[in-house]
Amino acid sequence: MLANRKDLTDKVVVITGGSGGLGEQIAYACASQNAKVVVCARRINLLGKVKQNCEDISGKRAYAFQLDVANPENIKEVVERIRDEVGPIDVLVNNAGFGYFENAIDFDMSLAEKMFRVNVLGMMYMTQLVAIEMTDRMSGHIINIASQAGKMATQKSSVYSATKFAVLGYSNALRLELKPFGVYVTTVNPGPIETNFFDIADKSGDYLEKVEHLVLNPTVVANRVVGLMGVPRRELNMPGLLEVASKLYTLFPTVGDYIAANMFNAK
Repeated sequence: MLANRKDLTDKVVVITGGSGGLGEQIAYACASQNAKVVVCARRINLLGKVKQNCEDISGKRAYAFQLDVANPENIKEVVERIRDEVGPIDVLVNNAGFGYFENAIDFDMSLAEKMFRVNVLGMMYMTQLVAIEMTDRMSGHIINIASQAGKMATQKSSVYSATKFAVLGYSNALRLELKPFGVYVTTVNPGPIETNFFDIADKSGDYLEKVEHLVLNPTVVANRVVGLMGVPRRELNMPGLLEVASKLYTLFPTVGDYIAANMFNAK
C-alpha cells in the first residue's frame, strides 16, 4: 500500500481523460495534496492548461502526455514514458470514456465498437500494464471510473450501460487478483455529473435539467475520489438515491424495472 494512506505528497498519480470534466477536477484535487500529477488525454491543447493549473496549485512540476486509449500501442508508449520520465505509478485513475444515448435498435454499431474500445478495452490495456509494475512493487491503487448506469440500465443507455457493466465486472475480479500483492482496486459509480460528457451523450440537450435533483458537482466527486487514494475501499457510489435504487433493482427485479423505466427515464 502507499506509505501513508492520507499523504499523497510526491506520489505519482496518473489520470486518463484528464483534459476536462471529472478528470480535470481529480487532477486539481491531487495537486492540492502535493501529488505528482500526470494527466493524459487526446486533447493536448487542453492538457497543457490543466498541467499548468496543477503546477500553480502544488508549486511543483506536473506532467501531460497525449494519449488515445483506443490505441494499445499508444498506451504502451505512454506508460513507458511515464515510468522513465516521472517514475513508478502509485495511483492510476482510469477516467477516460464517453457515452451516447440512443435506442439499441437504432444504435450505430461502429460507434458501439468505438465506445467499447475506449471505455472497456482501453481501460484494460492501461490497467494491465500498470498493474504488472504495481504487483512487482507490492504497492499501488487502481481506481476505475464506472457509473451507476453499470448497476441499473435505463432506456437509451443500452450500449453505455453495457460498457460500464463490463468495467464493474473486470474491476471486481481484478480486486481479488491483486489483493495478495497489496494493490487496491476501487470502482467509482457516480450518477450524472455536470460536465461536458453530455455534450456528446445527450442529443436532446435537456437531460441534465430533467434529472436536476440527481446531478453531481464534479469538484465534490473529485474530492471524494482523491480522499480514497491509498484506502482499501471497494466502491464509491454517488448519489445515495441512485445507490438505493440500484440495490432495489438487484434485490427486487420487477420493482427495479419499474423504477428504471419510470422514475429514471429522462433521456
